[in-house]
Amino acid sequence: MLFDALTERAAIEHVMAASARGEGGWIVNPNLDGLRQWTADTAVAELCAAATLVLADGMPLIWASRLQRTPLPERVAGSNLIFSLSAAAARSGRSIFLLGGDPGTAEETARILRQRDPGLVVSGTHCPPHGFERDELELKRIRDLLAAARPDIVYVALGLPKQERLIRDLRALLPQAWWLGLGISFSFVCGRVKRAPRWMQRCGLEWLHRLIQEPGRLGKRYLLQGAPFAVRLFVSSLRERARSMGT
Repeated sequence: MLFDALTERAAIEHVMAASARGEGGWIVNPNLDGLRQWTADTAVAELCAAATLVLADGMPLIWASRLQRTPLPERVAGSNLIFSLSAAAARSGRSIFLLGGDPGTAEETARILRQRDPGLVVSGTHCPPHGFERDELELKRIRDLLAAARPDIVYVALGLPKQERLIRDLRALLPQAWWLGLGISFSFVCGRVKRAPRWMQRCGLEWLHRLIQEPGRLGKRYLLQGAPFAVRLFVSSLRERARSMGT
C-alpha cells in the first residue's frame, strides 16, 4: 500500500483547494486493521486503490514507515479529521453530509459540529438500517437524499470495507464532492464510545483503550489478527530497510 505523505493540515488544504476548483475526491484512512484487510483481500485492495488520497490512521503504520526509512509525517486519524475538515468547510462555506453510524449518532454529531463551528452547513444526515446494502429501495433512498442535498463533503461511517464499497458506488452521483470513510468516528464525536487519552493515542495504545471498552467485539480483531499482523509488518519494514541500505 502506498500512503500519501501528508500532514493533517496539508490533507485539508488539498481537499479545500480541489473543492474550490470543483474537483471531487475520495480519502481512504486505514488503520492497522485496514492495512491488514488491504493486504489479505485482493478485492479490498482494488477497492481502496481507487482512492484519491490514502492517509495513515494508526501509529503502527507510522512506526513501520520510519523503520523502512520512508517516514510518513504524522498520523492522520479520521476521528480528528472530522473536526478539522469540518472547521475548514465552515470557513470556506462548504457543506457536509453525514451518512451511517449507529442510530442517532449522525444527527448528534452534526449538532456538535455545528456548535463548534456555527457557520458549518450540514446539508443532511442519514443512518441506513442494518442490511441496507442488499435493499434496492434503501439504496435508492440514499441516492435521492444525496442528489437533493448536493453536499461538498460526505462522511460515511460504516467501517471498512462496507463504507468504501458504498463510496465507490455513489461517487459518480456527486463527482464534485469529497468522500471520507470514517468508521466509528460519529460515535467518538458524540461520546457513545470514549476515545483514548491523548497520551495513549501518541503511544499507539488507542487499540488497548478500545479493547477494554469492547473486549467481546474487538478481542479477535486486536489480539488474534492485529497483533500478529503488526509483528509481520515491522519485520517486513526492517527487511525493506536492510534492502535499501544494501543498494
